[in-house]
Amino acid sequence: MRLVILGATGGIGQHVVGQAVTAGHEVVAVVRDPSVLTTRGDNLEVSTADALDSAALTPVLSGADAVISALGVRPPVKGPVSLLANGATAALKAMEAAGVTRFLMVSAAGAFPEAADGIGTRLLVKPLVGRVFRYSFDDTRVAEEIVRASRVDWTIARPPRLTDDPRTGRYRVGDERGLKGAFTITRADVADFLLRAVGDAATHRRAIVIAK
Repeated sequence: MRLVILGATGGIGQHVVGQAVTAGHEVVAVVRDPSVLTTRGDNLEVSTADALDSAALTPVLSGADAVISALGVRPPVKGPVSLLANGATAALKAMEAAGVTRFLMVSAAGAFPEAADGIGTRLLVKPLVGRVFRYSFDDTRVAEEIVRASRVDWTIARPPRLTDDPRTGRYRVGDERGLKGAFTITRADVADFLLRAVGDAATHRRAIVIAK
């Protein structure tokens, strides 16, 4: 598959690029600074197109089978942000122009109340985390609304707290109701899920909670 990765030098994006290249996909990494990208390979193309500029993205997406957005805001965030919302808007507009219909995006489980949340998570943990990450979670929720309103075959991955532990390939997959005890997942396993989901029609138009 030809995969275009947005946010390719971020914590999750680096893993998506590395795993996709290793798996033999034709990968286009959209980056601001190519020197930060750690993966190399004959099947890797690096583009410095602005991920928030649909006109710049459109030619990059030509011939792509899927777009994976691993965009994210690095903390601390001290005021309103719109990176994910603007990124989703630009990607979807460019996808329409380029004729691409598969989109996957990293969201955040902490931004949403979920039926499977325990009482401690619902009444203490998520309200506390929600205050700390207020602005980035606001952006996340708007981005999800934009993606859900689109006509593409989207998948939204909602991980809880991210860790830098190694990839395991062993994690639980839920739905919008969440997962009991969903506290952490490795960035490498989020990447693993995204790449597995690319060709899985069962994940189309679904928000999916993934956790250790």
